[in-house]
Amino acid sequence: MKQLLDFIPLIIFFALYKMYDIYTATGALIIATIIQVIVTWVLYKKVEKMQIVTAALVAVFGGMTLFFHDDNFIKWKVTIVYVMFAVGLMVSHAMGKPLIKGMLGKEITLPDTVWRNINTAWVAFFVVLAVLNVYVAYTMPLDIWVNFKVFGLMAITLAYTLATGVYIYKHIPKETDSTDSE
Repeated sequence: MKQLLDFIPLIIFFALYKMYDIYTATGALIIATIIQVIVTWVLYKKVEKMQIVTAALVAVFGGMTLFFHDDNFIKWKVTIVYVMFAVGLMVSHAMGKPLIKGMLGKEITLPDTVWRNINTAWVAFFVVLAVLNVYVAYTMPLDIWVNFKVFGLMAITLAYTLATGVYIYKHIPKETDSTDSE
């Protein structure tokens, strides 16, 4: 349910962009994101830090988009979120505590080198997405950027998440069965 809740503002943004324009969609995105944070709090009594940061960025950059009537601000929000993810992962890596391990390490046991590799790979992934967003946003029409933001980035992230899952699976220590040696 929580994953579906995370996509509702994006769905609303896309639908209202297609029906009206980027400014109506951006206003709705701001409202839907704030409501999403409130509903998450009511349902789970907890809101992730990144969800709060993302909501703040949506409010700031969406607000600037509306105030200045300039869609460049909402386009930059995506890049800034990805850069923040990359920086957060880099800082955690530099501190010797990969954030990815902190998120998944309770459920999965992997060697530290594997956690570092995953963390580094996600840093690179977020940097690539940040650059790719800027490229699409400023070299292609707004319609293409909106479709890319809603569907392209989601598909790329899903594929990368699955690839990470395969990498993790290959490195999970195999348990030895004690009955084999009897």
